[in-house]
Amino acid sequence: MKHITSPHNATIRHAEQLQRKSKVRKKEGLFLVEGQREIMLCDRGGFELQHLLVCGPILLDSQDFQASDVYEKIGIASNPEIISVTQDVYEKLAYRTGTEGVIAFAKAKSNSLKDLKLTENPLILIAESPEKPGNLGAILRTADAAKVDAVIIANPVADLFNPNVVRSSVGCVFTVPTATGTTTEVIEFLKSNDINLYAATLQSSKRYDAIDYTAASAIALGTEATGLTQEMRDAATQNIIIPMSGAIDSMNLSVSAAILIFEAKRQRDFK
Repeated sequence: MKHITSPHNATIRHAEQLQRKSKVRKKEGLFLVEGQREIMLCDRGGFELQHLLVCGPILLDSQDFQASDVYEKIGIASNPEIISVTQDVYEKLAYRTGTEGVIAFAKAKSNSLKDLKLTENPLILIAESPEKPGNLGAILRTADAAKVDAVIIANPVADLFNPNVVRSSVGCVFTVPTATGTTTEVIEFLKSNDINLYAATLQSSKRYDAIDYTAASAIALGTEATGLTQEMRDAATQNIIIPMSGAIDSMNLSVSAAILIFEAKRQRDFK
């Protein structure tokens, strides 16, 4: 088992680049996953774990451990290479406080629309150009809770494997089938699969709870600042709105997503 004691080690410098730079993650097809639950979900989601950086005193209360101890502690079926690191090195690299002593290097999977496998009557959540990694992570967490068939990111801005997306999704970025594409590609995908598109927008809208979502449906939301593009609104089967009684006319993106998607789930559960 390799043991790293210096923060200037090449593996640690590589990890720092993957943590900070989206272009490095995209170029290499690698990203970091921090935390026991997140790594377990990543493994169960079919992502390849290349190796684990393990701080024994934090993860296992001991510097003396075997690889099998790590696999059992995290609950993973694969057996990636284990690299032991000192606590000082680990804490320098750890993205969040109160972390759990293990960071994985994981290989990204395809997020192409053509690779998305759907059920016969899918329920899909679409986010167009979400900018804030925290919002995107929260949307994925909501999608997992509702067990939607897929999340589609149209015109992605935030990197799907940004450390803050992984953290704020509590690993749900690995549990929800996810695809990306341009708005045009997403619309064409929905049409080719006979999926109704419901666009959350203020213009020419009906109350969200007056719509029947029991057929194949996709619910689309835009950013809080600019909303959905005209192209997405024009392609909608129906525009929908969440009525609000306060002084503002918008809510946090993930909150709106939860309201809309759980109404669709309610209808389907009681159909």
